[in-house]
Amino acid sequence: MDVAAAEMRMVDPQVETMDREALAAMQVERLRRTLAHAYANVPHYRRAFEARGVRPDDLRDLSDLRRFPFTVKTDLRDNYPYGLFAVPRERVVRVHASSGTTGKPTVVGYTAGDVDRWADLMARAMATAGVRSGEVTHNAYGYGLFTGGMGFHYGAERLGCTVVPMSGGNTERQLQAMLDLEASVLCATPSYALNLAEVAERVGIDLPGSALRLGLFGAEPWSDGMRRELDTRLGIRSMDSYGLSEVMGPGVAIECAARCGLHGWEDHFLFEVVDPETLEPLPMGATGELVITTLTKEALPMIRYRTRDITRLTDAPCACGRTHLRIMRVTGRNDDMLIIRGVNVYPSQIEAVMVGFPGTAPHYLLVVDRQGAMDRLSVQVEAAPDLAADAYPAVAGQVRHHIKSIIGVTCGVSLVPPGTVPRSEGKAVRVRDLRGTAATQSRSR
Repeated sequence: MDVAAAEMRMVDPQVETMDREALAAMQVERLRRTLAHAYANVPHYRRAFEARGVRPDDLRDLSDLRRFPFTVKTDLRDNYPYGLFAVPRERVVRVHASSGTTGKPTVVGYTAGDVDRWADLMARAMATAGVRSGEVTHNAYGYGLFTGGMGFHYGAERLGCTVVPMSGGNTERQLQAMLDLEASVLCATPSYALNLAEVAERVGIDLPGSALRLGLFGAEPWSDGMRRELDTRLGIRSMDSYGLSEVMGPGVAIECAARCGLHGWEDHFLFEVVDPETLEPLPMGATGELVITTLTKEALPMIRYRTRDITRLTDAPCACGRTHLRIMRVTGRNDDMLIIRGVNVYPSQIEAVMVGFPGTAPHYLLVVDRQGAMDRLSVQVEAAPDLAADAYPAVAGQVRHHIKSIIGVTCGVSLVPPGTVPRSEGKAVRVRDLRGTAATQSRSR
């Protein structure tokens, strides 16, 4: 298959610009097959459907999906390791898993067909973001059980790129490889990309003057302030990528050149937004919890999977001409939400108001503990390298006032010397939770 044919296979205008009526008809057909597949082959889904008094044949149009049960992460843990698989284990050619830092890991499986579709969708996503066949693509996502490394690797190869499979760590070696191999595309978590920029500046490597032009970042929430920081310090155009292991991995949605929301691939996934409290579906444009149903997965179909990500959907026209719904930037996770003196706070909100603040660097850590019956939040933020130590208290006071005025939460703020906050080689740890236990519990996306 030549390069032009490969690109056409991944970027099919007939699918990406399909009118809504035709797309809905495709979704209904694929959804019916998925429901029947799950009901026939997964005892958990059979029990869950019957408990709600529904069967696959009860779905006549997309609005009927609200009658079917949700799937949550604990369902995967309760059925560990293979209990939610809808095919015999012998047909599963790949497994990935979460880290399992808060309990048993969540194991996800792929048939050969699943892996092939994943590669296609990743290639489609990367092409949408602006990656082109033949480009040198530096992949700094972690390989192994985490889906990021293999997902971007397979997608870039399917698109026809030259892949450099670096994974995380060995930062100075990564930078040298990016220069020597003339990488034009960087795939990484945004926190590790920032780490690359910082180390490059320290050792005198001019990344903005290199061949690097595009960054595909995801796997953790990040703010527009972080985007501006990465664009400037790396000399790139940074694009937001969305996915999660339970529904496939990366490649579920991605930004186009307009950078006004992430195009979700509705021919393979059905998106809903629900009220996190009532679990009732919300209208288009309303902010709530994202719920995803897979439409083409064989090994591990997911029915109404609650992602816990807080966002909204839009069907407004995009300048690129694609008609698929867009997922707007994820503002946080409802299982990461902190309640500080009656105020709901997401870690990403803190980042949004701090990144770029004069006198500070974009590295921070939130520490939550309990004083009596009240939760207490303190923020450690690194000082800018050129800030004099005697200015730390004044800048800390300004940051504290800024957080209070923008978010409405009172917290302690301390400026710490450059290099104090641990750097990430994968997903960043943003919250250290000290409530109710002597041990430190760290949380990440």
